[in-house]
Amino acid sequence: MIGKLKGTVDSLGEDWAIIDVGGVGYVTTCSTRTLAALHPGEAATLFIETFIREDHIRLYGFLSEAERQWFRLLITVQGVGSRVALAVLGTLSVADLGNAIAMQDKAMIARAPGVGPKVAGRIITELRDKAPTVGGFDAAFAKVANEIGDQRLPSASRDAVSALVNLGYGQAQAGAAVAIALKTAGADATAETLIRLGLKELAR
Repeated sequence: MIGKLKGTVDSLGEDWAIIDVGGVGYVTTCSTRTLAALHPGEAATLFIETFIREDHIRLYGFLSEAERQWFRLLITVQGVGSRVALAVLGTLSVADLGNAIAMQDKAMIARAPGVGPKVAGRIITELRDKAPTVGGFDAAFAKVANEIGDQRLPSASRDAVSALVNLGYGQAQAGAAVAIALKTAGADATAETLIRLGLKELAR
């Protein structure tokens, strides 16, 4: 089984890349995010997930081990196949996907082509407890979000995260601070309150 390919990008297609390794070209199916980072003639390393079927073998390529692990998790969700999983990873970064699940933000996940509200909801429900084991977002954020319960986090929290990111903090770092602030201030807290409390948390 192939776990990683290290070679030269031979050519690119709509959803695939051919990686030349020692004169052998491997066709790998990739997300649009991964394809955008590859350029013909340049060196590339892809982490590979191998699917073996009776009539074919398919390789899925990812820029990082974390992205590959997210792919493995996504395809365990009912109604999510490899195509939808790649669409999600092509639309959201690993950090953004982790934050969307922790914040129960269906709208963010539903931005991916082929993902409706029902599928987005299942991704959140089925992966919320599994996601902290995968790299890419602050586990403390997920822990606090889970303690809040099944309640949908208000839009003010998303505005607060966005404001903190604009101030220079990382997405996962800002998300963790706002989740803690939300637990302290309550579900009716305004974005201004969450920003103030979030900054206090980040200053610790």
